[in-house]
Amino acid sequence: MTRSDTSDAPPDAATTHAWTALGGDPALLERVAYRPVSGALSARLPVAELARATVGVCSLAAAELGARRSGGAVPAVRVDEGAVATAFVSERHLRIDGRRPTNFAPLSGFWRAADGWVRTHANYPHHRARLLTALGLSADSGPDDLAAALAARPARAVQETVYAAGGLAVAVARPGESAIPLAGLPLIESRRIGEGAARPLPEAPLPTSGPTSGVLPASGVRVLDLTRVIAGPVATRTLALLGADVLRVDSPRLPEDPDAHADTGFGKRSTALDLAAPEGRRTVDALLADADVVVTGYRPGALDRFGLAPDALLERHPGLIVAQLCAWGWSGPWAGRRGFDSLVQAATGIAAIEADAGAGTDGRPGALPAQALDHGTGYLLAAAVLRALTERQETGGGRHLRLSLAGTASWLMRGIAPAPLGRRADGPAHDPAPWLAETTSDLGKLRYARSPIGLPTGSPTVFPDGPPDWARPPGRLGADEPRWL
Repeated sequence: MTRSDTSDAPPDAATTHAWTALGGDPALLERVAYRPVSGALSARLPVAELARATVGVCSLAAAELGARRSGGAVPAVRVDEGAVATAFVSERHLRIDGRRPTNFAPLSGFWRAADGWVRTHANYPHHRARLLTALGLSADSGPDDLAAALAARPARAVQETVYAAGGLAVAVARPGESAIPLAGLPLIESRRIGEGAARPLPEAPLPTSGPTSGVLPASGVRVLDLTRVIAGPVATRTLALLGADVLRVDSPRLPEDPDAHADTGFGKRSTALDLAAPEGRRTVDALLADADVVVTGYRPGALDRFGLAPDALLERHPGLIVAQLCAWGWSGPWAGRRGFDSLVQAATGIAAIEADAGAGTDGRPGALPAQALDHGTGYLLAAAVLRALTERQETGGGRHLRLSLAGTASWLMRGIAPAPLGRRADGPAHDPAPWLAETTSDLGKLRYARSPIGLPTGSPTVFPDGPPDWARPPGRLGADEPRWL
């Protein structure tokens, strides 16, 4: 483990900006410190600064909620940047019985078009099928077939043709360009809905068993998890770490990638419900009646027909916290499009900026050293939920929270200053070993990245053995009963 120094670095402008966007008390910023590390998340854009800031504010929000519930002062938290760097590529560190998962399918990636580059995403079978159908290719087509088809077409024509077919491809923006306006995209949107008496959570109990000791800030909080892939599941995985009872709901007609679930399913239970069926909707509404939080990770409006529009939810369940995540922002012509981290990087100009950090001089676009928009937005989403729970302790009412990968991309490109020259001096590559662990599970023996959340020290909320681990490994997707513990 190589550190650029051994002192704790104070919060920087990125942490201050994120905490302000969360509506946090500025006086609490002095309670956050960072332990630097060298050789991690190196990029042209300030990815390391984004990563540590998102984990830092999430850690502070957890400490604030824990203090509010226990009646004490908000304790100091310290975040280790080595743990952050490891967690931001948790899907790459995952091993299942020694097997390395495939994070990108053969038809996902950058491809030359007639006038530039295209980025495709075909990790899921239905997206692969739609991509091939849109381009007039057979179902058994491989990378060479796709490359030939794309090379003959203009990038924007590919983008719109594939989008119309329900697939995923974007034209890679050139330097200084973006497919969507980034200026003015908010990092976090929050509004209070409805009035009501304060809704304090019960006093957080000490766990009697499991891998942690101490007070868990979100103990007893019930979270209904309607998210997929990385960003939303990272948020709910973090809430589960902090003690929440998280129940993930998937459609039996749209299963998650099992390897993705093995990475982000820690601490949660998982059930399958068909929201298109009346019985499935009734079950979800019964769960929501006793829930504190619902987190959704689908396109704007995609769940509205199931009665899950935010205003409808808050009318039926006053005091609920509704937290939403999308790819491209909540307004504008791209708001309703499907999207993933890699596509947002390509369409917003990030891939063009990072090109020289990648593979040679052929003009191929580059990528961030992590799916940092996914992971960063996930920690911000968890922080926003924690802060909403803290505020609801005193003011009552419901909350509607909205974040997007594009909003985080805008912040990365426009709002975060890189660390001072020499802050991360050149040196040996970051060693993730201290922040990796192993466990047995129904999915097999798992090697995984520990959570980077810096939990309080020096107060009644003490974890004498270091940061806690999740109380349970991921189980089989959809195998749990749709009920609260």
